[in-house]
Amino acid sequence: MRIDLRTVVLVTTPSDERSNTMRIGILGAGGMADALGTQWFRAGHEVMISGRDPVRATASAARMTGAAGVSHGAVLTGTWAEAAAFGDVVMAAVREAGLRDVLTAAGPALRGKPLIDVTNSATPDSYDPVRPIARMAADITGAHVVKAFNLGHVDVWRMTPPVFGGRPLAVPLCGDDPEAVEKVRGLVAELGCTPLDGGGLARATLLEATAAFVIGLWFGGADAQAILTPLEHAGA
Repeated sequence: MRIDLRTVVLVTTPSDERSNTMRIGILGAGGMADALGTQWFRAGHEVMISGRDPVRATASAARMTGAAGVSHGAVLTGTWAEAAAFGDVVMAAVREAGLRDVLTAAGPALRGKPLIDVTNSATPDSYDPVRPIARMAADITGAHVVKAFNLGHVDVWRMTPPVFGGRPLAVPLCGDDPEAVEKVRGLVAELGCTPLDGGGLARATLLEATAAFVIGLWFGGADAQAILTPLEHAGA
């Protein structure tokens, strides 16, 4: 059963009345929505997901609620526009091919809001730096886009926490709006990860290209992490 946004507003406590909690609207109901949304719901945030198939989205929300193992409320479902309006922060978690249509359907509620873009190109070889994904998202929506979470497989974001070799995973963030970036930094830290300042949104193109490059190496069976020297040997 989908929950109408008007009902949600009436029965939930506004996030600005509670410290350190937010409403998070997620455009998508697949793996990334499940992985990150469950973590944030477990941390105490209100979460609404959305998808093309309301029945599947409702089933996903129920699984997320159960997996979180907490007693406060439930993960909600809505339309693209409802999820966009619901969130203090919104995350776009759909495939590249459908991103433009989903952002358009989300409507004007995204304007001026923090919008987390986790999108990568469909295949490593198809990424076109002349048409950066994050910039397209910003141009369509007028949102404060923050590129993040695009360098890890979906299952990494289910880990509690993502730690490798004794080091928490670092998550680069690229965005122009300091307040939006700061909100996403908090969401990264709640996962047990280390947020890194990756610069403005123009540098999201480099982050997207990095993902295309290293994913290509991973697909080829290589350990992409091994291409970088430790900091003490970087000459920095």
